[in-house]
Amino acid sequence: MEDLNGKGAFITGGASGIGLGMARAFAGAGMKVAIADVEAEPLRVVEAELTALGTECLAIEIDVADRDAMRAAAETCAGAFGKLHVLCNNAGVGGTGGPLDEVEDADWDWVLGVNLMGTVNGLQAFLPLIKEHGEGGHVVNTASMAGLRAFPRRGQGIYITTKFALVGMSEALAPDLEPHGIGVTVLCPGFINTLIFKAGRNRPEKYGGPFARDENNELAAGAKNGLDPDIVGDLIVGAIKENKLYVVTHDNERHMVETRHANIMAAFDEVAARGT
Repeated sequence: MEDLNGKGAFITGGASGIGLGMARAFAGAGMKVAIADVEAEPLRVVEAELTALGTECLAIEIDVADRDAMRAAAETCAGAFGKLHVLCNNAGVGGTGGPLDEVEDADWDWVLGVNLMGTVNGLQAFLPLIKEHGEGGHVVNTASMAGLRAFPRRGQGIYITTKFALVGMSEALAPDLEPHGIGVTVLCPGFINTLIFKAGRNRPEKYGGPFARDENNELAAGAKNGLDPDIVGDLIVGAIKENKLYVVTHDNERHMVETRHANIMAAFDEVAARGT
């Protein structure tokens, strides 16, 4: 999609962080922007900001884990914009920080419900709209560097599970959508200045209710001092126009990805050495 002007976009987690960076970048490209988020007040603030810039903006309060709500949001966007061309499955939570041998069922249900099934719900609700008009489009799935390597510390297992899943999903989705002229990008950011480390503030009661994580650790400090989300938004605009499958934001973890793949290749080398 080389020309984004006048096209419609739907962004989950759009009221802060990377989602807000995308919304601002899309507005700058002349797009119509629907921002979806679980937090009402930040939604109103962002809606006012984008509207003041002359952007046609729609704010939708939603839990992406709610399949019916996502389908209703798709109908709302179709009614407001007429056509939708870009879907950004960006909403995500970081989890409780517990190691996999200690987490509870509710921990799995919450993180998988938002990070993985929220993306599935987005695809199921919005892809029919994009395919229907026949003009092509683009899907952006926000994964993480945690979808390309396992962080060598305890406490990130559920999050890593979801992000590996999103990378694989995106790689499989790209050839499926290519005949329809719909591109796919999987965003694998490093540390970005977002509120993901405070995602527990929005955990629903059915999963245990709100909680706060210890902010005196490496992950919290990394997010606090991370890259400006507006820069990521600009990267995504470029990726959509150039139909890039992968977008990374940092190169300081290249060695971790290379080490992982070297270990995988070593396993193949063992098979070759056995002659099987």
